[in-house]
Amino acid sequence: MSRTRRNRPADNRPRWNGNTIAALAILIVLLFPLYWMVNIALQSDRSLAGTTWLPTAPTWAHFSTALSTEGGSLLTSLTVALGAVVVCLALAAPAAYGLAQFKLRGTRVVVFGTLITQMVPGIVIANALYGAYVDLHLVNSYLGLIFADASLGLPFSIVLLRAFMVSIPAEVVEASLVDGANRFVAFVRIVLPMSRNALITAGLFTFLFSWSDFMFALTLNTTDNVKPITVGIYEFVGAHVSDWGAVMATAVMAAVPAAVLLVMAQKYVAAGITGGSIK
Repeated sequence: MSRTRRNRPADNRPRWNGNTIAALAILIVLLFPLYWMVNIALQSDRSLAGTTWLPTAPTWAHFSTALSTEGGSLLTSLTVALGAVVVCLALAAPAAYGLAQFKLRGTRVVVFGTLITQMVPGIVIANALYGAYVDLHLVNSYLGLIFADASLGLPFSIVLLRAFMVSIPAEVVEASLVDGANRFVAFVRIVLPMSRNALITAGLFTFLFSWSDFMFALTLNTTDNVKPITVGIYEFVGAHVSDWGAVMATAVMAAVPAAVLLVMAQKYVAAGITGGSIK
């Protein structure tokens, strides 16, 4: 008669191997500038020489100063970035669907040309747009900056959405056409909901491109009527170079919207980027 062996409880303790330690070290190095930025923003001393490693007596005075002076720039950047997302997706989604589902000649050439446009230096595009914007009376306007920033994410969005829409079975669209829907209705009710992850990913990257844009914001605006946060920080540093606490507080507030969106949409981004490779 054999004795039954008792199953040993599984060891659920984390194993600190070399890869984990290396990953933590890299993470600390990458996050240290962000921590130091928050640390300076919370300290009352205005000079960098008096900054300590920890904010022993944190203060929100610098954030108050930054919000009172750059709050309008934050709203401007938010308005422009959201407008750029709407314009970019409104143009990229139909273009990607046409390149993915319609049997058109030269599709690969068009996609390759779309990728090539991202290699053009931004200063070249900004100078060309300025001349056109003067004739169209779009300089120093929200609409002009929205169109310019939408162009930053348009090539990437077209390529990403096309890679995802290629994997959508043509039978699904054909079934809706048989039921009486036209191409536009099938696109809106069938293709777009199935492409939700890719649309969120494209919209997120377009938002980040627009939020961090400095070249178009500086070139296409000659007044303070439309001043995004990137230009606001640039001018704020020049005017308050001795008050680094307020400068860092402004930088922290500028980083919050992008960080929140990245955390909220990370699962959609992962699904949207990898979805086009699965068919």
